[in-house]
Amino acid sequence: MINDDVIAIILGGGQGSRLYPLTAKRSKPAVPIAGKYRLVDIPLSNCINSNISRMFVLTQFNSASLNRHIKNTYNFSLFSRAFVDLLAAEQTMSNKSWFQGTADAVRQSMHHFINHEFKYVLILSGDQLYQMDFNLLIQRHIDSGARITIATLPVKAEEGVEFGIMKTDHESMITSFIEKPNAEEILKWKSDVSEYMQSEGRLYLASMGIYVFDRDLLIELMNDPSTNDFGKEIIPQSIGKHKVLSYQFEGYWTDIGNIRSFFDANMGLTDHIPSFNLFDNRKRIYTHPRILPTSKISGTLINDSVIADGAIIHASKIDRSVIGVRSRIGKGSTVIRTYMMGSDSYETLKEIAERPGEILMGIGEECHIENAILDKNCKVGNNVTIIGGPHLENRETDLYVISGGIVVVKKDATIPHNFVLS
Repeated sequence: MINDDVIAIILGGGQGSRLYPLTAKRSKPAVPIAGKYRLVDIPLSNCINSNISRMFVLTQFNSASLNRHIKNTYNFSLFSRAFVDLLAAEQTMSNKSWFQGTADAVRQSMHHFINHEFKYVLILSGDQLYQMDFNLLIQRHIDSGARITIATLPVKAEEGVEFGIMKTDHESMITSFIEKPNAEEILKWKSDVSEYMQSEGRLYLASMGIYVFDRDLLIELMNDPSTNDFGKEIIPQSIGKHKVLSYQFEGYWTDIGNIRSFFDANMGLTDHIPSFNLFDNRKRIYTHPRILPTSKISGTLINDSVIADGAIIHASKIDRSVIGVRSRIGKGSTVIRTYMMGSDSYETLKEIAERPGEILMGIGEECHIENAILDKNCKVGNNVTIIGGPHLENRETDLYVISGGIVVVKKDATIPHNFVLS
């Protein structure tokens, strides 16, 4: 089988500063998404669904929670070859520096997987939302005789200015590349795409940051210490020198690059027919199995929302929101277009009785929360109003960050009774 010849490397990314404060205490791949998953579950699940069973996750920032999640989630049979290894940046006798880029992360970690048997390396990002059958990608790579294959997404001109854009020949081999062209330049970079993509005006091939390399070529490229990044150096330098194939993907894909894109991706899950489909037996998303009760909901009007396990809800209304595991929402509260990540544990009745008057985990009574993200273990008092929107300027306090109109309440923060931000 092809899959036996493949290893997957998931890149954990840098500091994740554009996702701050969600990355203040965790790495980007460990950020909770969709109420019960972590971002890293997406590429790992795509691999498992494609029967790719040997996976490495490379990281160097705030990796404790990611390490714990992977250890508690991806335990395979003792009698299989399957594994997920988390490889944190390390200083060795031959290398004293941290990862300097995506390619450098692979270079510095090569000694961990070079002794495994494989013919192809699948390199993935840990901060993207999509569902892809990697078998089709890898088979296309093999059949074409390419040495490198790049998954590309047809995009519109206004979207293309944010990506590396490719041009291809009649065999889909990439002939040229430009990094983030301006609005005038991109008009010269149209490519052959399907009729459906043409009808949507998606005429430009953007790199998805998903690569397949032949083993021997990757080793050769990694021997050049002057190249630190795949997108900025390795790929542009390889075009014209090696056969580099474009594999066009027409499904849903989004890069979780900042707070706005993260928020929009979660809100998209509340659509009647979401573009990212969690309800597909063939494309399951795997995560840490929790032993939690079903959610308990009393007297709440719920519209177009996703509610995870173990929630206790007495709210008046929940609209277009994602409610995470163990969330608690008090009586009379309204939650609109909000991602509430939930809690790591419940507060027991005994604990509550021992702390009379203290603000409890979750959202209190008579609150109005709108256009917000509540990170894990937040405590929101009674009669609190938080309404995000374009009227709010970007700023940070000890309790929250406003980014692009989205109010992000920090992990473990306590919002006092009668607080107003609108």
